[in-house]
Amino acid sequence: MKLGEGDLRAVLGRVAELARQTLPGVAGASVTLVESDRAFTAAFAGQLALDLDETQYQDGFGPCLEIAQSSGTAAIPDMAAETRWPAFTRRALATGVHSSLSVALPLQEAVLGALNIYSAQPAVFDQDAIELARTFAGYAAVVIANARLYHSTATLAEDMRRAMETRAVIEQAKGILVAQQHCTPEQAFELLTRLSQATHRKLRDCAADLVTSTAGDRAAD
Repeated sequence: MKLGEGDLRAVLGRVAELARQTLPGVAGASVTLVESDRAFTAAFAGQLALDLDETQYQDGFGPCLEIAQSSGTAAIPDMAAETRWPAFTRRALATGVHSSLSVALPLQEAVLGALNIYSAQPAVFDQDAIELARTFAGYAAVVIANARLYHSTATLAEDMRRAMETRAVIEQAKGILVAQQHCTPEQAFELLTRLSQATHRKLRDCAADLVTSTAGDRAAD
């Protein structure tokens, strides 16, 4: 599964869909992410998975939230017998969901998350199913880590491009001042710095204005 620009949700959706197709008796699957204390469903396969996720976000508690913000696994073999999250289990039973499994994503970043799996049947998640769910959670974690790396690399490249453009226009402006004022490059830079301070404008903007005005004067001549 390849990650390109802007398709994180699509790839995570593929992970959720594969989990739904592969694990036994699954009616829906989703990926919960928690960033800056805000939980949201990044991708889902099956509307009931999204609905049950959002029920937990609204209440502020539930298995997917607890696991996403900690670690490990939260299995509910039988919603009718579960006592840890009574409000959640009542809503789950009302939608026809009788068991669920939430597995923490093994992330090392500021983002936390969980893979959530819902079934219309009780007691379907044995140890083999749990291990398989952990494998899918690992896939989701890799996708998220790659997306964050892609974003940080793209941001760094853009910052470097802007820095190079800034340096280029300042060097052009220095060259103009050297020619006009018959001064050294160091003195030209000092003139630009004084102009920036006197006008309360960025050094780059002052340099760009000088380059533009000089080009305009030459064109007029």
